[in-house]
Amino acid sequence: MPPEPDTELATRLAHEAGRRLVALRQAMWDAGAHSWDVMDGGDEASHRFLAEQLRTHRPDDAVLDEEGAEDPRRFTASRVWIVDPLDGTREFGEPGRSDWAVHVALWDTDHFVAGAVALPALDLVLSSDPAPVVPPYDRARPRLITSRTRVPRSAAIVANALDCEALRLGSAGAKAMAVVLGHADIYVHDGGQYQWDSAAPAAVALAAGLHVSRIDGSPIVYNDPDPWLPDLLICRPEFAEPVLRALWG
Repeated sequence: MPPEPDTELATRLAHEAGRRLVALRQAMWDAGAHSWDVMDGGDEASHRFLAEQLRTHRPDDAVLDEEGAEDPRRFTASRVWIVDPLDGTREFGEPGRSDWAVHVALWDTDHFVAGAVALPALDLVLSSDPAPVVPPYDRARPRLITSRTRVPRSAAIVANALDCEALRLGSAGAKAMAVVLGHADIYVHDGGQYQWDSAAPAAVALAAGLHVSRIDGSPIVYNDPDPWLPDLLICRPEFAEPVLRALWG
């Protein structure tokens, strides 16, 4: 039997990890667990599942995983899986919140091969293949999505310059997928993230035809030795130039 294609594997793993997280979350709440235990349990269980699956199905590929130890193979490998087993851990620990995600992406040298973002509480997985279809723009004012807890300086600048409505969500994956799904038009962030926070969302957004870059307009490069990424812009293509002009003149 031929091996499972990369995109199918990424989608299946994101979906199954999310399904397990939904069940674990409910079981822990039913048992009266503290929110911190729910968060820690979700991080660990999803990490273990994804790590085991990638060892089984892609043993020769390197892995960059938020919850895992550094895999030194990634510094010389071309194929690297970039995984966030539970993006939006805080939201996962809060009853009723759906703005958390599972990220699974495959980066090969200088481009994405596959990417999938699961929004498990919504029973939804968005993948790079088949690529999502972004709904037509039909608002009088653009909608900008930003953090629940703080507004990055870049987001405030763009919101004022473009007279945006504001929408607040938790995880980076949920924010990026809000743009893919047409619930928002612009996601701009300058407070710093890690590669696993945005790799799968970027892969799905690019496949959907959205603009993805650093906030200076330069491409984002993944599998850099330093996993830190200072900033990110995901938006509908028609807003890329106005956003960059607002930020840099």
